[in-house]
This record gives sequence, C-alpha cells and structure tokens, in this order.
Amino acid sequence: MACVGVFVAYLPVTTVSVSLPAVQRALHASTAQLAWVSDAFVLPMAALILTAGVVGDVHGRKKVFQAGLAFCAAGAATALSARSVEVLWAGQALAGVGAAALLPTTLALISHVVPDPRERGKFIGLWATSLLSALALGPLIAGLVLEHFSWRWVFLLTIPVSLVAMVCAARLLTDSRAAGSRRLDWPGQLTAALAVTALVYGVIEGGAGSFSDAKVLVALGTAVVSGTAFVLVERRSDSPMLDLKLFRSAAFSATTLIALISFLGLIGFFFALSLYFGMVQQLSTLEAGARLVTVSLMAILVGAPVGRLMHRVPARTLITGGLLVSAGSLLSLTTLDAGTSYLSLVWRLALLGLGMGLVITPMTATAVASVPHHLAGMAAAGNNAFRQVGAALGPAVLGALLTSRATGSLPGHLAEAGLTGAQRQSVVAAVDQGGLGAVAAMDLGPARGRALGALSEAFLDGLHLCLIVSAVLTLLAAAVAAVLLRTPRRTTTVVTGADAGAGTDTATAADAGAGTEVVRPRGAAEPRPELGRR
Repeated sequence: MACVGVFVAYLPVTTVSVSLPAVQRALHASTAQLAWVSDAFVLPMAALILTAGVVGDVHGRKKVFQAGLAFCAAGAATALSARSVEVLWAGQALAGVGAAALLPTTLALISHVVPDPRERGKFIGLWATSLLSALALGPLIAGLVLEHFSWRWVFLLTIPVSLVAMVCAARLLTDSRAAGSRRLDWPGQLTAALAVTALVYGVIEGGAGSFSDAKVLVALGTAVVSGTAFVLVERRSDSPMLDLKLFRSAAFSATTLIALISFLGLIGFFFALSLYFGMVQQLSTLEAGARLVTVSLMAILVGAPVGRLMHRVPARTLITGGLLVSAGSLLSLTTLDAGTSYLSLVWRLALLGLGMGLVITPMTATAVASVPHHLAGMAAAGNNAFRQVGAALGPAVLGALLTSRATGSLPGHLAEAGLTGAQRQSVVAAVDQGGLGAVAAMDLGPARGRALGALSEAFLDGLHLCLIVSAVLTLLAAAVAAVLLRTPRRTTTVVTGADAGAGTDTATAADAGAGTEVVRPRGAAEPRPELGRR
C-alpha cells in the first residue's frame, strides 16, 4: 500500500509537466501561469508535509493515508473539470495536499512494519521504484491521452486508482501511531507555510516581471521573516513539527540539503525541457513523453540493484557518484538545438536517469537511518519537505531564468531573421504581455516562420542557461555529499550494567545505524535516545 500511495502522490508531476504546452495553447497561459500550474501542486505538498507527518503520528497513519488518497482524487476531479487556469490551480492544490499526506505516511508505515534498518533499505528501494514508476508512466499516459482527447483527461487515472486504494487500505492496513505525546505545532506550521509560499511567489513574480517590484520585495521579505520565525518557534516548542536537533546529525543535514538542491535543479530542468519539446521541436505530447520517460526508466532499472548495493558500497560513494553523473548529463545537453535528433538526445537522458537512480534510494534511506528510530518518521517527513521545497523552487527559479534570458535575446534574433522594426516591437510586446507562447498565435504574414525561428533561438538561449544552472546546482549537491556524508569508524562500546541502570546513553540508535557496534551485557537495558526529548 505504501508503494501505491507514493505512486498516486507523484503521478501528477510528469503527467502535468509534459501537458504544459497543450495547457498553454488551450488556456492562453503565460510562462509564469504555467509555472504556477506546477507549483500549485508542489507548494501545498512542501508546506504541509511535516504537519501531515505529525497528524499521522498523533491520530493514526492509516487515517492520514486514506485522507491523502481522497484529496488526490478530489484534486484530479477538479482539474478534470477545469475551464480556466485558476480552476486548474485549485485542482493541483488539492492534489498537492493529498500528496503531502501520502509521502511521510507511506515511509512511516514502512518504518513501523520493518524496524530493522538493513531490511528496511530494501523496502525503501521498492518505495523509490514506485515513485520513479509514477514519473516514468506520467509522460506516456499524458501522450496517449492527448493524442485522442483533451488535456483535461490526463487527470482521469488518479481518480479510480485512489478510490480503489482507499478501499484496499481500509481492509489491509493496520493503524499505527508514534510512541509518546506529540501534538500539532500550529505556530510552526503557519510560519513554515507562509515562508515557503512567499518565497516561491516572489521568485515566480520576480522572474515574470521585475525583482524590484513592490509585491516581489514584500513577498521575499515575508519569506525571510517567516523563515526566521519558524526557526525561533521550533527551538522553543515542546512538541516541534521539525525538531532542529535532527540537524546535529551530519548525515541528516547533508541528505536534506542534497534533496533541496538536486530537486531544484532536476524538476526545474523537466519543466524547461517539456517546453523545449513543445515550443522548439514542435513534438506531440506522446513524442515528448517517449523522450522524458527515458530518464525515469533508467532510474528504475538502476534503483533495484542500488538497494542491494547499499550494504556493500557507502552511501557517500553512491550519492556523490550519482550526482556527478547527473551533472555531466546536464552539461552534455547544453548542445541541444532545434534539430537535435532522438538518438542524440536519448543517451544523455539515460545518463541523467542513471545518476538519479544512484541517488534517490540511498538519500532517503540515509536520512531515515541517521536519527533514532522514534524520530524516523519526522526525519522522513523533513527530508521530503525540503525535497518538495526544491521541487517548488525549480520551475520558479529556472522558469524565471528561462523567460528573462529568452526575452532579453529575442529582439536580437528577430533582427537577425530580417523582421522590420514594427514587427519586432509587436512580437516583443506580445511576449511581454502573454509569454513566449503568444508568438505562435500572431498573424505576421510571410514573416511568421522567421519570427518563430527567432523565438526558438531565443528559447534555446534560455534553455542553455537553465541547463548550466541545473548542472552547477547538482555539482554543489555532490560537493555537500562528498564533504558531509563521511562513514564513521566502527567502534565497540561496552555498556555496563551501572551505565544502563543510571540511564547513561553510551550509544544512540543513530550511532548504531551509522556504524557503531554496541555490545551490551545480558540484561542491560537499551539506551534511550535523547535526540528530540525535552
């Protein structure tokens, strides 16, 4: 059921991404509005994922799991009926709430059923494979649907899958809660949600207009103030949503930072590449999906053996190596042009999938195993939250860079194409008003073909910048992994009866998971991890 849940949660990511050109044509949406189609889903997921983890710990993970499926079905039904971009945003937001409930709950269910870290790694590998399967099938589903029907029908599959999973969960799942007395942390929730929303809004609107606009400055200032307030609130809370002591673990801090940075680059890359297929290469959604699916399929093929390799190869080696491979793939894609063939493209996308497959499973498993067992659910939710913040910022940051670079270079390319001054001004005005896709709807007479060629060249300028930024971010994540994910020396610690009786914590569960061998005399009590206790 955990695998089904994460499949439902991630299915909209690539399904919607490859449908963006069709959405843009049908709803006459600007590039900034398209970025919000993606971020309307990712934002609530990032903002609510920690709260969902706490609600599951307090009220039962089975209930939260089923609620998440219900929200996903409701969001898909809303998007299916959308006749405007605003209604589509609303549907995506509901689905994002559902995904926020599913992601930490599915990992917590695995952690509850499989407490042994070594055995748990195999099941997290299956969980990651299900996530990647959703990313792989999304483009193909969207492509097949859009060949014969309206873009709205790409949301249909989520509804029956979610409803059937709810029925099965009611019969098959046993409920579980976290030990202790956790409760909802409303101040932390509100400040976190405000910080994430304000940050992404400021980046999107700043990229679409100007970062000196008053509303953008207010949004970014709100993000800074809210983020600072969140840290202060969590430090003083008796039941924090995200215990900041988790970051004392170098492995948890590293995997969290890697998740944020790498997903910012990768999800932003998928956003830009889907527009490249539609606007520059004029591919159908099915043709675009067949190319994008290469990434996820390769990641799936690599993910299964990586789950077994984790007990033989250090996570540091796997994650750093995977990120370096991904960065190399992104840099190789900077030679893309309007005529790049499928064969020339597919090996580079397969290389990117190979890198992703080496990273996702060990990154998630390391985050969960790097803290005491009773905080595994919070660690999983925290890692997922930062991953989704990166995923929300990806389309926002790279969409802003793409638009800024493309619109800046467009007048020069129009002049090179031989358009008159009046024609150049009308094209630039249309782009400023309706985004890059507005040029396709303009009546420029014989100059239309040349204008579209100039638009393609300008778009490629923006795409190449996005690829370079994505590669740099991925290299930064690789540096973080190489520096912080160090394998500790294996030591043997003897816990005496006196120590046990006095409550001395000679080794925590996190230490044991990180390579410390704990030897206790017969009858000695298990140490109680103090991380996160007040």
